[in-house]
Amino acid sequence: MPNPVLSQTTRSMKLKSYLALTTLVTTSSIVVVVTTFIFYLLQNAHINGIEERGLELARVLAHDPVVIEAVKAKNNHQPFELQRYIEDIRGKTDASFIVVTDQQALRLTHPDVDKIGLHFNGDDIYPSLNQGIDHTNVASGTLGKAIRNFSPITDNNQIIGVVNIGYMYDRSVGILMEQFGKIAGLIAIVYLLGVTITGTFVFKMKRTFLDYEPEIIVHKFREREMILNSIRDGIIAIDNNHCITTMNHSASKMISMGKLGPHDYINQQLSSFSATLSHLVLAESDSFHQGNFNIGKHTYRADIYPIKHNKGIRGHVIVFYANLNQDELEREIVYLKNYAELLRSKTHEYSNKLNVLSGMLQLGNFDKAVDFIQQETDSYQSIIRSIVTSVNDSAIAGLLMAKFNKASDLGVTFTLDEDTCLSSYEKAASEKLVTIIGNLIDNALLAAWQHRNQKPAEIQLYLSDRNQHIIIEVQDSGAGVPDEISDSILEFGVSSKQDDQQNGVGLYLVNQLVDYFHGSIDWERTEQDTTLFSLYLDKQITTRL
Repeated sequence: MPNPVLSQTTRSMKLKSYLALTTLVTTSSIVVVVTTFIFYLLQNAHINGIEERGLELARVLAHDPVVIEAVKAKNNHQPFELQRYIEDIRGKTDASFIVVTDQQALRLTHPDVDKIGLHFNGDDIYPSLNQGIDHTNVASGTLGKAIRNFSPITDNNQIIGVVNIGYMYDRSVGILMEQFGKIAGLIAIVYLLGVTITGTFVFKMKRTFLDYEPEIIVHKFREREMILNSIRDGIIAIDNNHCITTMNHSASKMISMGKLGPHDYINQQLSSFSATLSHLVLAESDSFHQGNFNIGKHTYRADIYPIKHNKGIRGHVIVFYANLNQDELEREIVYLKNYAELLRSKTHEYSNKLNVLSGMLQLGNFDKAVDFIQQETDSYQSIIRSIVTSVNDSAIAGLLMAKFNKASDLGVTFTLDEDTCLSSYEKAASEKLVTIIGNLIDNALLAAWQHRNQKPAEIQLYLSDRNQHIIIEVQDSGAGVPDEISDSILEFGVSSKQDDQQNGVGLYLVNQLVDYFHGSIDWERTEQDTTLFSLYLDKQITTRL
């Protein structure tokens, strides 16, 4: 069975052939147009030069006393001698012929002495003879086609004859073609140089693209992306400056816990996300090596491959995966089982409430059923009204409802500031704001819940984008940030929650996104003995996403 890709490539013109043909046709067209234009300009310049030179000589002879006296003698039927004088002048110039006529357009001079005394051949003499103007014309005479220049001979403001300076057209064209031949030779050299450069470019392109067609290259690129994203191990490619050039989905999920995608890391420094991994690459940059590094409290095994080129190392490919021992795997399984049990308990809790409501309805206690529903929904209605009237972004509004439900389950009071006002944003900006707000609320909920025995657990949220900044403030009743980690709380893996398996990631992601929005983050311990996180984000960045 024939290969469809190969058949398609065979049927259609190959890229290198298409580029070569297109370049050749374009170059040839340009050469033809430029050559024609140059010939046109050269021809006009040559003809204009002949005309100006001929008219200038005609004017000089028309004012020559010898010529004037000879024409006056001819008009008065007196003897004259002018032929030898004019021919001597013609021999010293490049003029093909010089003809002097009297008032009746009869020739006084001519290269062919047999034509002397005969009438001038052509009507183009009469503008000078009758109107006294200088002019030029291309016409055929007794000697053939020529460029003829006329100037009237005057005496006491009376026209007594005409001087005609002629240049044979064939001879002028021959001179022109001789000059053009030199230019055409130069153009031919340039053309051959262009063809040589085209051939070199096509050969270079063939080697660069391994003789693949664009469709096959695009297909292989998409194929590579699918293969990379289907691999469960994390894969990162970096250049010599340690900037990330390629990353698969598994790598981005491991580094950001699924909050950011590969495109958010492209062209970023590897050390910004993992200093230990960056140092591991530098350890033996010119050969394959392996090593361990940490992301938070998780240990990963990395295989580092140098990208070698004939000009040296061009970068590195890093393949890493979780380096879990048996005990860690068991802890992960226990964590998942506990989470599943929590979900089952919540399902059981709501099933019981539905059973209670069903029993009331079956017993006909409709008023009690309504009161039961009202009791369950009063708190929800209040927060729903607050969210709907204050937050126009549906994704953020949905997040706040989910966090309110989580706070209710934990027994933490969740309050949305009544002055909250937030507009709707494009999907890309909205997703990043959801990550920021969600992580801040999760941290505040856990801090407030852990400190519930010392004071009532509560958090308060304030959102605003009325000016040039998006303001996010989250306040909780927790114990606050410990002094020993206050300077590094935003770094990867730093956390006050020692028993949380996913700690040290939330504030790190928040800080990364705050930098993305060209904003700032700050926290303080308030007079009410609460912890307040304040964020200011550049609102203009959201319009560029």
